[in-house]
Amino acid sequence: MKTSLAEIRFAEPDDDAALSAVHEASWRGAYTGIIPHKSLGAMIARRHAGWWRRAIDRQAAVLVLEFNGEIAGYATLGRNRTQALDVDGEIYELYLRPEYQGVGFGRRLFRAARALLTDRGLGGVVVWALADNETAMGFYGTLGGADIAEGAETFEGRSLRKVAFVWH
Repeated sequence: MKTSLAEIRFAEPDDDAALSAVHEASWRGAYTGIIPHKSLGAMIARRHAGWWRRAIDRQAAVLVLEFNGEIAGYATLGRNRTQALDVDGEIYELYLRPEYQGVGFGRRLFRAARALLTDRGLGGVVVWALADNETAMGFYGTLGGADIAEGAETFEGRSLRKVAFVWH
C-alpha cells in the first residue's frame, strides 16, 4: 500500500458519519477486552455523527487522514489539559481503522498533529495511552515519547492505568 496517496486535512462537516465509523472501528479494535463492554459501548455511542458535526462546527482541531477517498483515521488536539506536565500541547486522540494500522499512516498523522500544535504556538506535546493497550504503548514509545507520568481511568469500578508520553 502506497501511503503517499494519503492526505491529511482538517475535518469538514460532511465527514461526521465517516468520523463516527472510524471512531467505532478503532475503539472496538483498541479497547475490546480492556475497557469493560458496557462502558466501551456507551463511549462509542456518544460519538455519533451529530457529536462530530458539532465538534467540527465549533472549530475543534480535528485532523483526518484520507486514503483513496475514505477517512482512514483522525486526530484531535489542543492545549495540554494536565497542568503538572511541562508542555503546552496535547494530542487527545489519534486513531486509525484497524485495516490501516501498521503502514505508516499513524506516524504521518502524529507528525501532522504535532506540527499543527507547533504552528499554533504550543510547544511540546503530551499523549495519554492506557497501559493495557500494547499497540499504543509500542507506537508512542517507537516515536520517541518519554513515559513520564501515570494516571488512572475508572470504568465500571475497574481502574485502568494510563501513561503520559511527552515530546519536548
